[in-house]
Amino acid sequence: MAPIHPYKHVDEMRPWSDRTHLLELVAWTPEAPDVMTFTFKPENPGHWFRYLPGQFVTLELPVGPEPVLRTYTLSSSPSRPYTVSVTVKAQKNSIGTRWMFDNLKPGMKIRAIGPLGDFSYVKHPGEKYLFISAGSGITPMMSMTRDMADRTPDTDVSFIHCARTPDDIICRWELEYLARHLPHFQLGFIVEQVGRSQLWAGLKGFIDKAKLSLLAPDFLERTVFCCGPEAFMATVRESLKSAGFDMSRYHEEAFQPVASELPVVVANADGEAKAHKVSFSMSGKDGKCEPGFTVLQTARASGVRIGAACESGLCGTCRVMLLSGEVDMAHNGGILDEEIEEGYILACCSRPKTDVEVEA
Repeated sequence: MAPIHPYKHVDEMRPWSDRTHLLELVAWTPEAPDVMTFTFKPENPGHWFRYLPGQFVTLELPVGPEPVLRTYTLSSSPSRPYTVSVTVKAQKNSIGTRWMFDNLKPGMKIRAIGPLGDFSYVKHPGEKYLFISAGSGITPMMSMTRDMADRTPDTDVSFIHCARTPDDIICRWELEYLARHLPHFQLGFIVEQVGRSQLWAGLKGFIDKAKLSLLAPDFLERTVFCCGPEAFMATVRESLKSAGFDMSRYHEEAFQPVASELPVVVANADGEAKAHKVSFSMSGKDGKCEPGFTVLQTARASGVRIGAACESGLCGTCRVMLLSGEVDMAHNGGILDEEIEEGYILACCSRPKTDVEVEA
């Protein structure tokens, strides 16, 4: 029998606000072919989840001798704070996601880092919105849509989602329900192909300016959020630009940020580029960082493990405390200003300007 916990209101509970957490799986739900929603609760009772709709977390998955780190957008809404969910698609060469499909069962616990990210209407408010997504890029849009439906159901939202076939539309039933019951929620689907046995009365093909104008005639007046494969987002960007859209109201979330493959040489105060010593206080090891290389690369060469997922300064997984020295950090939003003020850096995009010591 499951333990009985006393009922508590949110204001009697503590927020899930630390950077690293243990989550316990409570349910998994098939959404579409090779797409699953995993729902988690806090490891310990008496906590609620605090995050912004559209943010992401990094999960530590015990795939092999060394865990792998994978970043997923929270598809759940912070307006329902007792659980969090990620909706993930297992691609052909997936490692972490495929492990989740094959091994993750209710009662199992995994470590999560986050939440992070500013791809949210909270960070970029507008009078009315246009959400454009493709494939599993729908997940941040679902988080924002669910949050709006709970908090401000009169928000004006046009939602366009693109999928390969009608069967591949994630959360279709829920979106169609919202379109029937919310007063200012307009929904449009575009599918690439329709099987002979499938009934489909919607648009077919690929998104372009003509379909955009048909599904959201007033798109020039809206704040746009876009998420999907890079080629898809490039098409949306060009369609908007060619129509004269104010791109300051365009926001996108990329699936797979690309880490820099080549070293970026950073000169010291004398204009010289030279190697610096990187000391790792917790492991008691020192490493030599050649010009242009990062703290993370030096850690790996020195046998020091620092967790990392995106390796492009976006996910925040490799955050470490800088105890001494100076670095040049070119991040992509994976660290907060207050964390930088506290002395934290992202190891994946921090290049030493002097000898440094980090907490790792």
